[in-house]
Amino acid sequence: MPGIGQSGSTPAPHPDSLGVIITMPPALAAELHAWRESYAGPGNGVVPAHITLVSGRARRSWAEAAAHVRSVARHGSPFAISLRGTGTFAPVSPVVFLKLEQGVGECQELHEELLAGPVEHLLDFEFRPHLTVAHDLDPDTMARAEAELAGFQAELEVTSIGLYDYSESGWALYEELALGGGGQG
Repeated sequence: MPGIGQSGSTPAPHPDSLGVIITMPPALAAELHAWRESYAGPGNGVVPAHITLVSGRARRSWAEAAAHVRSVARHGSPFAISLRGTGTFAPVSPVVFLKLEQGVGECQELHEELLAGPVEHLLDFEFRPHLTVAHDLDPDTMARAEAELAGFQAELEVTSIGLYDYSESGWALYEELALGGGGQG
């Protein structure tokens, strides 16, 4: 989930880094982990399958940014996502992903609301909700991932968003925030 630098910003996560993601339900996460490992190799699927809403940093203070993320979650509502088939960002970026058929608008709305406060998104590319299944692998493996998952279908209900913090040991879940403020998800 590391941010990709833009206009002088370091691509490496730093103490002010934060991420906001949609985590997959356990059964779907396990299935996607197996697919991702089949492409990248065992032990290379370190970051669990997710849909990134923001990968960036706090504009001023991390605590202020976290408070804003909590507010966005509290005012949000649960929604459905359907994943259907694959897509790729090649040749611009070596990524094969699962496409969102339903839930794109809700993800974009959350993304915009998160950026309406003290949170900065560090990507060189326009935000497009997706779930990465293969990244920066050899061309044959990327083509195999795109072909093998072309018929993939899954449905999930998004009831929370995860706020991630970056420390010396890497990305870690700081807080899971229920959409609509119903407590932790």
